[in-house]
Amino acid sequence: MGGGTGEDAKTLAELRRRYPMVSDLEKRAKWRIPRFAYEFLQGGAGDETGLNRNRSALKAVEVVPRYGIDVTKVDTSVELFGYHYAAPIGISPIGLDGMMWPGATERFAKAAQAHNIPYMVGTLACSTIEQVVEWAPDVTWFQLYPMAPDNHRYSLEMAERARVAGAKVLVATLDVPVRAKRPRDLRNGLVMPFRLTPKTMIRAAMAPLWLDAVRRNGMPTFANMSKFAGGTDHGSTAGFVQKHIGGGFPWEQIARLRDKWPGPMMVKGVMHPADAEKALELGLNGVVVSNHGGRQFDAAPATIDVLPEIARTVGTRGTVLFDSGVVSGVDMLRALACGAQSCFAGRAFMLGLSALGDRGATHMAQAFIEEYRIALGQNGLLSSDEARRAPVRHPGAWTADNFKLRS
Repeated sequence: MGGGTGEDAKTLAELRRRYPMVSDLEKRAKWRIPRFAYEFLQGGAGDETGLNRNRSALKAVEVVPRYGIDVTKVDTSVELFGYHYAAPIGISPIGLDGMMWPGATERFAKAAQAHNIPYMVGTLACSTIEQVVEWAPDVTWFQLYPMAPDNHRYSLEMAERARVAGAKVLVATLDVPVRAKRPRDLRNGLVMPFRLTPKTMIRAAMAPLWLDAVRRNGMPTFANMSKFAGGTDHGSTAGFVQKHIGGGFPWEQIARLRDKWPGPMMVKGVMHPADAEKALELGLNGVVVSNHGGRQFDAAPATIDVLPEIARTVGTRGTVLFDSGVVSGVDMLRALACGAQSCFAGRAFMLGLSALGDRGATHMAQAFIEEYRIALGQNGLLSSDEARRAPVRHPGAWTADNFKLRS
């Protein structure tokens, strides 16, 4: 799976030897792309306590291995909404992905299609939903950001575009009711609409490989917004984003979307069992448990810590996916053992592109699948279903009582 020539396979194998961990990619990415792009990717809200909490909490989860089991036929696949994917990992969206690596949306889409993993492309990607479905016709999901002005007119239009294009799953984003304060972006002048300054141009000039990618792919822009903004240039689309993106999705708007979307639909950003229950009541097919990678609310719990109780609440009535902090196959196993049916990763895939260029998305897809196969085999597990029943110790897990309102 993954195709490519023998030379490509040899190169990718060499990359996995040289950069076996995401931390290795971080070091390389830091000098390959401009500082403002690197800090946008790596930054979080506030003092980044929440961002760091995600990783610490995931690392604290222990899964007990069992031995003496024949693991020569480990099956990494997972079924989601009637479709069999190669492994319980998908690519999460990152807004203005082309700022970190020009051409990122296309690279993600093609890597996802080649490796048969879902790509949840975002509203603020640097290629249109129509283009992404052409590149990844079998595995494209669409994450919809709220556009509250004019009674969510553009939200509904964007969802309709995704349906017509052929996106398999609609995922409405709950956890962006207001814009977060991200100090790294403020210090670097990354405010909307973003404008090049002498400082940012100097930093861009210090990243020649990134500049070459800009030459080949063009300056990043919010491609999906061009149809609404009346122009394809960054100024026009950024102006539209500044004016229309935001306002959150109240539940009544989620209900409107559910009425119009004929296929599987989820909400992303669920951190409370009651919100998961509400989503099911509205006829949604499941939830993505996520704290936006620590980029929205600094005091939010680690996503892994609220996952078990949300999974218990949903039970067999819907699909529970996990996002925020996944950087390895072991993390995938941890998430499944705590109740998820599959995972998504954003930063790790973007670090792959930032560090390794156009091969980075394929590198990360192969690394996740390979590491997950190893994690299953090391634990005497033959499938993703077995992984969800693995014995686990999770010291930070929230209980039902933790979610009760205080009197």
